[in-house]
Amino acid sequence: MTDETTAPAVRAFEQHRGRGAFNAAFFRVLGPVIELATGSRKRRVFAGLPSEVVELGSGVGANLRHLPAGATLVAIEPNRAMHAGLRAASARHGVRLDLRERMAEQTGLPDASTDAVISSLVLCSVRDPDAVLAEVRRILRPGGSFRFAEHVVAPRRGLTRLAQRVLRRPWAWTFEGCSCERDLEGAIRAAGFARVEVERFRVRTPFIPFNTHIAGVATVGPEGRPGGMRSG
Repeated sequence: MTDETTAPAVRAFEQHRGRGAFNAAFFRVLGPVIELATGSRKRRVFAGLPSEVVELGSGVGANLRHLPAGATLVAIEPNRAMHAGLRAASARHGVRLDLRERMAEQTGLPDASTDAVISSLVLCSVRDPDAVLAEVRRILRPGGSFRFAEHVVAPRRGLTRLAQRVLRRPWAWTFEGCSCERDLEGAIRAAGFARVEVERFRVRTPFIPFNTHIAGVATVGPEGRPGGMRSG
């Protein structure tokens, strides 16, 4: 896969030495716990991935286990603190790594250049989810799919929603812009995919704002243009 598009670059990712290192360590240590809570859904939506996959926010490589043997991962990961862990994990899993220090809003990849884009725990922290989803649709080939597993805003009433509201500022500061209050299901359904399938689920962790999730697949129409929206 080659690049680059000629669109102007978006504002660069802010490399914060302390928070970047903390988040890289956090996901290395707690990645297995998160996988235990969400892995069954990810296995379902990541099933049947092709041999080359674009991933938004690859982090330290939590999703490498879901790629086919010998696959190539085009990793869009702007946080340099994650890169060493991602390279090491790719070597362990036998995955060829094409690492791009880019923002998800502007991957630099050509139009209609991939059959599959994946993300997990990423759309919560991008600056502009709508722009990211437009970028996903731009780089997907006709019939291609966006596979996702994300944490989302909780229903209006209840302890989880209260915790999301109360902790939103320290949570966002600690996790480099992560928001627990995004209606990402609504954003994905409105993004112009031909078909969207979503499962809502809850995990049980001490991190209460994190416990409401969605997983699913959004598919580009055969002509690569917005189609009639259906849901499953």
